Amino acid sequence: MRAVIVPAKGAKAEVKEVMEDQLLVGVGESGTVELDVLYSSYNYKDGMAINGGGRGILQSFPIIPGIDIVGTVTRSEDSNWSAGDTVVLNGDGIGESLHGGFATRARVRPDALVKLPEALSPERAAALGTAGFTAMISVLQLEDAGVTTESGDVLVTGAAGGVGSVAVSLLAGRGYRVVASTGRVEEEGDYLRGLGAADLIDRHELSDELGQPVQSERWAGAVDVVGSTTLANVLAQTQYGGTVSACGLAQGMDLPTSVAPFILRGVTLTGANSVKAPRKLRQRAWDALATELDLGKLDEMTTTIGLEDTIPYAEQILAGRTRGRTVVDVNR
Repeated sequence: MRAVIVPAKGAKAEVKEVMEDQLLVGVGESGTVELDVLYSSYNYKDGMAINGGGRGILQSFPIIPGIDIVGTVTRSEDSNWSAGDTVVLNGDGIGESLHGGFATRARVRPDALVKLPEALSPERAAALGTAGFTAMISVLQLEDAGVTTESGDVLVTGAAGGVGSVAVSLLAGRGYRVVASTGRVEEEGDYLRGLGAADLIDRHELSDELGQPVQSERWAGAVDVVGSTTLANVLAQTQYGGTVSACGLAQGMDLPTSVAPFILRGVTLTGANSVKAPRKLRQRAWDALATELDLGKLDEMTTTIGLEDTIPYAEQILAGRTRGRTVVDVNR
């Protein structure tokens, strides 16, 4: 099998041919499923894992990065899956503590798998990947919290990135008036409007300075992939009863805010965790993605690279020089 390997903490990743039984170790329980990997996708976490041995992302070594897998079952110890099934797996520790999708073969936990929806090709499912899955969870959280299309503007931060791009498209498709925040307004304006954004703001309005704990009400809801000062300002600008779904930390893990938005405005802050999502939520999110997302727009936001390209690509994604979604064709 061929795989990207990070051999040790701080070590450089490399693409190499390896013996399958060296790396396809069990996942700590019986009932594992073996796959021929068709595609993975490239996420910010994957860039962190490859560039410098993980920066806290990687939990064991040697390890194969890649937090997404779309593959075909070749052998299953679980009665829910049979040889020939095409499945999707996002998170669940792969690419962090368990071997991930940047390889031609994988062994995974059966409970983390979702059957590939009929409306999606394997490549499109990989294009969605954890980013699309996470974006859908965030959108469902806003829906479940009662944020409607009549509630007001919904903000998406980091809008030109993978999660942000899908979130903009999903929310606009549902009829929300979406405001997209990006650091590349001139460069990405047409792209984001094409996805459905009604308005754009420069990320520096939110990221550069921490404002008052409670500011003018602007957002009925928000999907935030940035964290830190940006998230604090978003919370301060969220209207009474609004909800913010936090699903990223591109600016930082800190949250320099107070209880004021929660007490004075009844704002709800919820987190979208795709790694530990239960099967019921996984299936709900993937079923919604298959029916709601404009596949033409998904194709427009997707770039495909080969396994050999994954190592130099890390620098680009960490520097914010990528757009939309990136598929990894592991057989290319």
